[in-house]
Amino acid sequence: MPGRAEGGKAPATKSAAIHYLSAQARSDLSEADRLRVRTVTRPATDFARAEKFEAMSGGAGTSIASVNQDSFSQFSANITFAEEGTFKLGNALFRKLWVSSPSSTQASDGLGPLYNARACQTCHLKDGRGHPPEGSTDTTSMFLRLARAPKTDAERAAISAHAVLNFPDPVYGAQLQDSAVPGLPAEGQMKIAYTEAPVTLSGGETVFLRKPHYSIDTPAYGALDETTTLSPRVTQAMSGLGLVEAIHPADILLNADPDDQNGDGISGKPALVRDPASGKLTLGRFGWKAQSATVRQQSADALAGDIGISSPDVRRSHGDCTPAQADCLAMADGVQSRLGDTEAPDPILDLITFYAENLAVPARRQASFKETLAGKKVFYETGCIFCHVPKFVTRRDAANKAHAFQLIWPYSDFLLHDMGEGLADGQQVGEASGSEWRTPPLWGIGLTRTVSGHTFFLHDGRARNLTEAILWHGGEAAEARDRFAALEKADRQALMTFLESL
Repeated sequence: MPGRAEGGKAPATKSAAIHYLSAQARSDLSEADRLRVRTVTRPATDFARAEKFEAMSGGAGTSIASVNQDSFSQFSANITFAEEGTFKLGNALFRKLWVSSPSSTQASDGLGPLYNARACQTCHLKDGRGHPPEGSTDTTSMFLRLARAPKTDAERAAISAHAVLNFPDPVYGAQLQDSAVPGLPAEGQMKIAYTEAPVTLSGGETVFLRKPHYSIDTPAYGALDETTTLSPRVTQAMSGLGLVEAIHPADILLNADPDDQNGDGISGKPALVRDPASGKLTLGRFGWKAQSATVRQQSADALAGDIGISSPDVRRSHGDCTPAQADCLAMADGVQSRLGDTEAPDPILDLITFYAENLAVPARRQASFKETLAGKKVFYETGCIFCHVPKFVTRRDAANKAHAFQLIWPYSDFLLHDMGEGLADGQQVGEASGSEWRTPPLWGIGLTRTVSGHTFFLHDGRARNLTEAILWHGGEAAEARDRFAALEKADRQALMTFLESL
């Protein structure tokens, strides 16, 4: 398993952990299987026809349900009948509205006291992509991460040892909470101001890119630390998370080149994180900065940080309240001793995790059409595949049989890349610097408007469409961006057609 060294000893250092994870070299496969995997995951060279199984983005679990607003909410097609029941129970808990304590509905209280949402579904509406508060006050699918720079040698050492990802604001904690239970003021409201700048494409077309500027309106608990940075995050689509977790770490590390030894200008690096369950170093692959190693960890962190609900994995019944917020810590929690010692005792986290792991990836549309294939060729030729790696085969020994040995098409390498100052938030998160981001998967991106009712992209939704999203690429992706800008209009449109098919 990832992070488990010979003789049961955890790798002691970052380099040792990377070496160990790389050295596994698909230990789950026979030599015949390794050959099959190498063959099927080679980049395409023929763009006259679709590749075999290309339309089945999530392997045998791909959803072929009708395209509609529920396209991201289908269960994996290859789970068992019994697992369908587990999925539906998890879905009910994902939609569950938590209430403040004390309450007569004792199995549902414990909200906050400071929070961003009352349910997982509130942020991940229809299991889709979040958005900035365009034309409304709805900020529930976008929030501000708060972190300050390390100030002492001990704090810097803690980050280097992967004991912490960064340090929260001493008063406001790790996340701005814009809601609170009765009797307690919310921390404040996110405020966004945009400035626009024109970019001229080949042929004379002009695109205006909007740059956001963030601040906190009416902070209720005084000033933030002078070194605290504000990092906006929109929620990400949830399709295929269990399949991403089932990718063998050796296959992800195969694409890593942190020192750009091949000289192609792309230096993706792995995000090593400390597994909270085992304490061992393992590969982060979830979140905008790849700060989470597992779907379960991400779910437990969201319960505590976004809703203020404790679970067996994150036992913070007062959520993100800090020692400086005494009134918050004095509020009643929702722990019911007859049910367990947390507000979301077993099996709640198990069920939510299973639901998140088994949301199906929707099937491609028009994957074999001439226009789509022309755009795919442009996608390859502009160098997009250097980071948006098209396909993987998941490990044979995946924890869930439905995720095992599947050919999947996520279009991501799940590595960190420097995206330039234009997209930088200045906030370090573990291995990720203030300008580094994990490559987001592209599967399902063409259904964003259908499911989520908008086309806002990137970590803060600043891009209003896919063209703007590409033009914001900088740093390691600057050459690919420039090639896109230099394309003839027909080729740019072909690329959009391909992306819309994903």
